[in-house]
Order: sequence, then structure tokens, then C-alpha cells
Amino acid sequence: MKNFLWGGATSSAQYEGGFDGRKGMDTQDCRPYLPRTNNATTATRLLTRQVIDEAKNIQSTYYYPFRKGTDGFGHVEEDLELIKELGLDIYRFSISWARLFPKGDELVPDPVGVAYYDRIFNFLTQHHIKIFLSVTHYAVPLYLVETYGGWKSKRMIDFYMRYITFIFKRWGHAVDYWLPFNEINTGFFSPFNGTGLIREDAQTPYRYQDVFQSLHNQFVANARAIKQAREMGIRGQFGAMIACFCYYPMSAKPQENLKMVQEEQINQWFCADVLMNGKYPYYMTPFFKKHDVALEFSDEERELLQNYSCDFMSFSYYSSSVISIDEAPKTAGNLVVTTKNPYLVASEWGWQIDPVGLRTTLNKAYDRYQKPVLICENGLGAKDELTADGKVHDEYRIDYFKSHFDEIMKAKHEDNVDVFGYIAWGIIDIVSAGSCEMDKRYGVVYVDADNYGNGTYKRYKKDSFAWYKQFIQSQK
Repeated sequence: MKNFLWGGATSSAQYEGGFDGRKGMDTQDCRPYLPRTNNATTATRLLTRQVIDEAKNIQSTYYYPFRKGTDGFGHVEEDLELIKELGLDIYRFSISWARLFPKGDELVPDPVGVAYYDRIFNFLTQHHIKIFLSVTHYAVPLYLVETYGGWKSKRMIDFYMRYITFIFKRWGHAVDYWLPFNEINTGFFSPFNGTGLIREDAQTPYRYQDVFQSLHNQFVANARAIKQAREMGIRGQFGAMIACFCYYPMSAKPQENLKMVQEEQINQWFCADVLMNGKYPYYMTPFFKKHDVALEFSDEERELLQNYSCDFMSFSYYSSSVISIDEAPKTAGNLVVTTKNPYLVASEWGWQIDPVGLRTTLNKAYDRYQKPVLICENGLGAKDELTADGKVHDEYRIDYFKSHFDEIMKAKHEDNVDVFGYIAWGIIDIVSAGSCEMDKRYGVVYVDADNYGNGTYKRYKKDSFAWYKQFIQSQK
């Protein structure tokens, strides 16, 4: 199909590895692998001071999977060739802030990190593969968090601008789509991932004041980045991105429907409303009052947000969520827990499979902002089996693709939604961001590694590789 981009994505923390002494430690490097239990996902994404201190201990007995990723640092040429062979129109990847600036506040980037990304940008431009660049994908240099307080400090905006200005100067000519912050709304419901906030202990909740000041500082950095790019004449469009969940009420109870609207506003739309509309939405005023949030918010920042909003809307979507005012069985989702939907089947990890929810989300996003929409993360996390002859028969992933692609086409052609692309998550197997494990795989390329970093890290094409390749060709 003309004027529609089919792609794939990775993130630096989950993919690269290469934690060799030159790259600085970042927040994702501190997340240990914990064998799957009822609280493993929560324990590895809501980190405390004790967990951070243990991560810095060179004699720690924990395995830290993001330090090894799936060794994209050592396999980059091979992986890029696989991306070319797939025939992707667009590749989404992220840069590791701590690989370029190990502490985060240096004046000059590390040349080894620069050379690594030079190879990626050069290959993609040479082969006419469009680039969707995530400037940050959760990982923040740990030094910035411990020294300055992370994103709750306005100092972070200046360090971020130094970082992104270098990227503009070095690779700005090559990037088609820019994403200053990945899934920015996770800063609310997963503050360590989203903003690098650390709890003093497991019993102490995050302060809403810190959470929303951190998000505000990211909003300002996002606007300043767009302003800087425009002044430098940088090509490419800038997008906002949130994690979307397609909320449903459990019943027709009026109170349940009201709760759904309010949950959706705070969890899903708030950050995008600011970045797309250039101002804070009306519903945050009573929310801030209720939770004693008083932002440091200058007139200059207000003007920045208003004048430098995003060009397009993008989101991740894996499963839908149910809101209930009554006690009901729960299940997992993307960094969240939700009420189980009795009308849907779920993955091995409890994520409910709902392709119609993707169509619904596309309609809601386009209706809300009236700007082009991109699905920049979607896919099925599953436990794949590598056969003795080096095959992975993942027909379940092909079925997932088919059902979701059908709904995308309905949204585009029947509903008239201006959706311009789809990017499959973890196109090459990567460490799961939710559970810090390898067992939960998304890729169409299998990487031979287990949850503890054992394996050859050899790449194998899954059945879904051939299917996606043929599908993309059929759309030309």
C-alpha cells in the first residue's frame, strides 16, 4: 500500500549490550532479572535506593540483563542486513544517552559510541530505510539521577539539550521522524522507567509532586528540542508517544463509566494532550489540587509548550484494559495491572489480545488531535522454541499480525483515520522491558540467549520473518 510505512523497532537498553566500561551505567542497567513471580515485574520497575546500591556493587550476585541486551553492539552489521532483507520501510531505534555521554553532563561525547551509531545511520541512509529515532527510551545516565535528582531537576533540561543538540548536528540530516521521549506517560504509572525517580524504600510511595514536576520538565525539554531543531533547520517531523490501553468499563454502571473516563485522562491522554495541544488540559487543575501538586511553571515555559507542539501522534498498543468499581480478577498489561476481560483471550503473560482495541485506539487518537497517527509499537510477546534444525514455528505471531493489520486497514479505509505506519516491536529479539527476561520474545528474528545471559547469541529467522517480508512486498 502506497503512503504507508511498515517497520520494526528495537531500543538501545534492551538490544545493544556492550556494557564494557566506556558506556556509563544508566537506570535500565540497574534492573535485575528476577525469576517470574507475582511481583517480579513490579519489583524490577519500581526501584529503591537499596536496589540501586546493589546494582553498583561489582560483586552482586544478581544478573542485570540490560547490560548484555541481545548483543546488538556486537551483531549490528548482521542485524542491519536482516532489516534490509526484511524490506522494512522504516526502522525505529534509540540512542543510549550513557553510551554517548557516560555520566550525562560531559561536554564531549565518547568517540566509540559515536562511531557505533555512525554505522547504523550510514547503513540505513545508504539503503533508503527511513529512520524513526527515539532520543530517550527510558534509560537515563545514573550519574544524572544520583547527582542532580533526575528529571525532577530543571538542570536535566540543559543536559538533555546538550545531548540532543549533538544528535541534531551529527545525524539530523538522516532522521525522518523524531521522538524526544518514549511512552512519556509511563512517567506517571512507572516513574523509575519514565523519569528515573528512585524510592527510598519499598514502603514509601512516589510523591505526586516529584512525578509531575519530572513530567513537566520533560514537556519543556520536548518543546525546547523542537524549537532548537527548527532554528537549526533540521529535517524530519516530531512526534508525541504514549502507551495506550483502550479502556473499557466492566459494565454500564454510570459510576464505572465516569471512572473509566477519569482513568483514561490521567493514565493515557494527559501527556499527549500537553505535547499535542501545547497546554495543560482542564482536568489536571482539580487533579493537582486534590494531590497537592504545585509545579514550577514559568511564563516562558508556557509559551514554549504553546509554540512548539508535536507534528504527529504515535503510541504503543499491546492490549486493552478494563475499569471496574468492584472487586474482579486481575491480569497483567504493559507496565500495568488491569481487570481481566472475560471476552478476550490472553498471551502467556496475561496480556489480553484485542485487535479491535487497536482500531478503537486509532480512532480515538485521531479524533482527539486531528494530526497523522503512527503505531510505533505493537507485537506479541511469546515463548518461542528453537528446533534442532534452527527453526522457530511462530504461527501464533503471524496470526497476531494478521488480525491487527486487518483492524489497521479498517481504521484507515473504512473509518478514514490518517494512520501512516506500523512498527513491529522488538523486530529482533530483545530483553523484555516489563519483566527483564528473554523468554518473552517479540521478534521475527530469534536470538539464542536465555534469561541469565547464556547462549551463543546467534540469530535465526523465524517463520514470521518470511511472512512479514512477503507481506511488506505485497503492499508495494
